[in-house]
Amino acid sequence: MKSGLNYKLSELAQLKIHFIGIGGAGMSGIARIMLAKGFSISGSDKSDSSTLTALKALGAKIYIGHAAENLADAQLVIISSAITENNPELAEAKSRGIPIAARAVALAWLMSESTSVAVAGTHGKTTTTAMLTVVLQSAGLDPSFAIGGTINTAGINAHSGSGSIFVAEADESDGSFLAYKPTGAIITNVELDHVDHFADEEAVYAVFEDFISSIKDDGFLVACGDDPGVKTLLSRITRTDLKIYLYGKGSSNDFRIDQIHLAPNSSQAIISITGRKVGELNLTVVGEHNLLNALAAFAAATAMGGSEEKLLAGLKAFTGTRRRFELKGEVGGVKVIDDYGHHPTEVVVTLKAARNLAGTGRVIVIFQPHRYSRTAAFTNQFSNSLALADFTYLLEVYAASEKPIAGVSSLLIARGMKSEQVKFEPSMLQVVSDVVEMAKSGDLILTLGAGDVSSLGDPILQALASRFA
Repeated sequence: MKSGLNYKLSELAQLKIHFIGIGGAGMSGIARIMLAKGFSISGSDKSDSSTLTALKALGAKIYIGHAAENLADAQLVIISSAITENNPELAEAKSRGIPIAARAVALAWLMSESTSVAVAGTHGKTTTTAMLTVVLQSAGLDPSFAIGGTINTAGINAHSGSGSIFVAEADESDGSFLAYKPTGAIITNVELDHVDHFADEEAVYAVFEDFISSIKDDGFLVACGDDPGVKTLLSRITRTDLKIYLYGKGSSNDFRIDQIHLAPNSSQAIISITGRKVGELNLTVVGEHNLLNALAAFAAATAMGGSEEKLLAGLKAFTGTRRRFELKGEVGGVKVIDDYGHHPTEVVVTLKAARNLAGTGRVIVIFQPHRYSRTAAFTNQFSNSLALADFTYLLEVYAASEKPIAGVSSLLIARGMKSEQVKFEPSMLQVVSDVVEMAKSGDLILTLGAGDVSSLGDPILQALASRFA
């Protein structure tokens, strides 16, 4: 990729832009916004999808499969982080001297002329970004947004709004979020993850420190004052121009929640700002973690001048995002939930929410570890966190873009658990059969992980329908 690329929106509008890997969540979102602005867009992906169908309808030229001729007369190429050096389109772009930009750089161009807010953190980014978007919409501000997940009510993950605000999810996984240079930012928490990129916690702190340095002069930062990682990070910050707002449960936070009530299908708390009671926070999404995510969104929207009353109404209307504790259906009294959680910390909060929802029923998990490097780094933590379920079926590791690591398998996690609580079963067909046979009315089945385990929800529901017919 060429460095130093910088385009104004008016300049991008004159170019023919080609996306390699246009079907991914982040790439498709950027393409959607560019299409809404009238840009000339083409793109390719390895297989067809409903996402590509939607982009075609918006005017994009879509190619299925990667081939050098797909570039046609492209003048700028944007690539997904999943694209490898031997991709024929990438090779062709290099041989022709076509400028090449990473997804994050392209998103930074779109954000550059707006009041921008980047939502970062090891966990909770997608939900918090979606919450902030929805509350700003509720306040009548119509922000542009780019999110790594789909907002349930809108059915989309990106939008070119008429307002002056741009909200973006900022993924730290490869450090590319340093390109955004936002007006303000949210940091939900800081913890070691993405061990394929970060050698240790120090490397994580360093990149988040750089991220805070990238916020524009006199900007703002909303950060979780309860999180140990955030506390360590803030102790390293020397900037004095930033307005820093802390949020959480602790009394030292600027934005605080207390009187927390976690119901099976909802969550409530009281919000206060520097000791002043604002009102009741009512959510239709579950878990204390989501109350904190909502508080972060509320704090950021307040910092941008949003009406407290309208923001609370917007949070009450928020119904979640896809793959974040998403109810896929219920058959015969058995609920089927899908969740993207793929780090031990995320597994714990998801299983706590599942336990609360299941009540006296059992929580049965189908977990698919994501990446060999993460499985190796957090084997014991995964074993401990999954022990919160009544029973866990372990699929084999979802490789993503990684090559296998010798000796690393889901079996490592299974060996750290009680034998009566776990079964290693690499066959998805067999897992569906086993879990449906095991389930009883009142149980909750949770498909968990960032890979293709999410595809099992519908087959499980169909099999349950046949069993309980």
